[in-house]
Amino acid sequence: MKKVVILSTFFFFTFCFSQTKVIDTITRSATIGYDLKGNQVSLKPQTPPLIQVAGAPAAYYSYFWEFGDGHYSKEKEPKHTYKKTGEKTVRLAVTNNYDNGKPPATRPKKVAVNEITDTNFKNIASIEEHQGLFLQKNREPVPEEEIVIVLSYQNLKEYTTNGKLYLFYNDKQFKNNNFEFIETRTHEGEIEIQAENIAMVDDFDNHESYLASNENIFYKNIRPIEDREDLEFTLEESKTLYRNSKVYEFENLDSGETRNVFFSLKTTPEMIKDTSATLTIRSVFVPDRNYKNHKVKNLEMEIVTSHDPNKMSSNGFLMNYRLVRFKTLNFKTRFQNDGEGPARIIKLETDIPEMFDKSTFKIVDMYPKCEICPKDEIVNYSCLDTIILKNQIHFTFKNIYLPGTNQKNVTEKDSTKGFVKYSMKFGKDFHKQKTKSRTSIIFDKNEPIITNYAVTRFMPGISVGIRTGYNYFTDQPNPKSYFLGATISPFKSYRFYWQSEMNFSYLETNQSSSSNLTLTQFDPPIIDSNGQGYELGFTNRSSSTETISKNIDVVPISLRYNINNYIGVGVGPQISAIINQRTTTNQSTLFYAPIFENQEFTPGEEIEDTRQSASEIFETKTFEKFRTQVFADVTFGFARIGPSVGIRYMMDFKQDFNYWQFYAIWKF
Repeated sequence: MKKVVILSTFFFFTFCFSQTKVIDTITRSATIGYDLKGNQVSLKPQTPPLIQVAGAPAAYYSYFWEFGDGHYSKEKEPKHTYKKTGEKTVRLAVTNNYDNGKPPATRPKKVAVNEITDTNFKNIASIEEHQGLFLQKNREPVPEEEIVIVLSYQNLKEYTTNGKLYLFYNDKQFKNNNFEFIETRTHEGEIEIQAENIAMVDDFDNHESYLASNENIFYKNIRPIEDREDLEFTLEESKTLYRNSKVYEFENLDSGETRNVFFSLKTTPEMIKDTSATLTIRSVFVPDRNYKNHKVKNLEMEIVTSHDPNKMSSNGFLMNYRLVRFKTLNFKTRFQNDGEGPARIIKLETDIPEMFDKSTFKIVDMYPKCEICPKDEIVNYSCLDTIILKNQIHFTFKNIYLPGTNQKNVTEKDSTKGFVKYSMKFGKDFHKQKTKSRTSIIFDKNEPIITNYAVTRFMPGISVGIRTGYNYFTDQPNPKSYFLGATISPFKSYRFYWQSEMNFSYLETNQSSSSNLTLTQFDPPIIDSNGQGYELGFTNRSSSTETISKNIDVVPISLRYNINNYIGVGVGPQISAIINQRTTTNQSTLFYAPIFENQEFTPGEEIEDTRQSASEIFETKTFEKFRTQVFADVTFGFARIGPSVGIRYMMDFKQDFNYWQFYAIWKF
């Protein structure tokens, strides 16, 4: 029996387990295979199967190799010749494109070079075309993934130098840090030193700028590298723009020599979620520590959620609306030819939101590099044609050669990628609202590829206002009420927005009453100052009540809506607390002597020394009483910013305390 129970239990759990979907928690990994002959190594990756994204171009891997001696390669199966013997650490970063999984993790591989059999080695390639300073990345940043940044620097002077390198990261324009620094890999004795106490100002655009004009003039007015002389200013500026920095010193950099420094960074889970935002990493290169001359380079990166080379981005992630009127916004559309052959014509149909002034449109940069097509001419050379429509701009690369990722003998995947970067300013009357735009990418006559949305947003900003006016109480006796206060709300909101208020108000009410003269039998009799007594006479009783109340009226939050530039409406709650309330009550009784005329008594003169009066004062303690109201109002004037007037109806939860409020407001 015991065996039967055990077997039954075994089969029960086996059945339950077979019905449960097992979640695959195994991390994909790639391994490094190599063949070493003397000092020449041949490398080959072993990668897991790709997980194709449905509807996307064919998935593929791209590669970034570090050979452990300062050299790198982006080929799939590179070969490298080492210059020196010793143990080298080979690293591989694999990026999955159009793939639903995470990038495969790779362990570094130790390669022992014991002899030099081949002296046909090469030095690190010159970066003179980049003015001696170059920053690049192995892939676009995705939250919780590692990226590799390569800082290449070259001595363009005619003598050997000792200098410095600076790396700035984690833009302050974003609330959270985007990167966690992992490690630095140097190969020429660069030494990290403690960062100087540096503190800075405005950023600038360090990219080549091209202008498309009707005259077909091709402008090239800004170099990719910024040459500067005021090092203190640059360091203070960079410290203002970035939260973190690294500083390195190098020695004995020969004339014409190029070196590479590798940085590994991991993107944080808190990384900005807007996948149309652009962030930067900045490098500063001081070729000679004896001088303040230096070079500055910014590396722009678009945040992505997957490695899709077709993407649109903007640097208008979060802008200050007060200061943005003259700001130039940059937009960038990236694309990749995933075909089996080269693309000759590439067309980009890009949305342009209405708030932008298309007359300020400029081409900033592009790849493939080519001139701007002349207007209304047919040409047989490579050029970029731009057509501005009402809600779109069409970019057309004509007569170009952009290789395909699946093209035979194409090993460098970066050669299959291109981009267009352009800039525009805002129009005259643009509202504070976010914009969305995307691009349709058409390679030759293939079906269009639709990019993500590039979004521009404005920071809420703060608008402070002053309110003053008159409160009219319909059910209070002889009311007099005034108020003065302040408001806070987002600056120049477009439609819906919130608003908070605090007002100090004054309310005075007066109420009095008086009875008619009444014939009264006095018991005991009233005696005046002359000793004369009255058993019969007339009385008159009167009373008055004056209440003065000083209050704080708080609107914790109200919902408002701008119908247009001149009319706005709003609703919300209000809580009123009494700071001080004083109620004074006066009562008096007057006696009159009787006069008998025509067989009846009539009032005579007042018996003054018998007058009776009483006064009572009652004060309410601070915050002893509260009232709650709800209101609805409408404003006329400059609804978004500036002066306006309004009418508000307050409905109090206390009976007979509803009132109208007439006010003026000026929002700054």
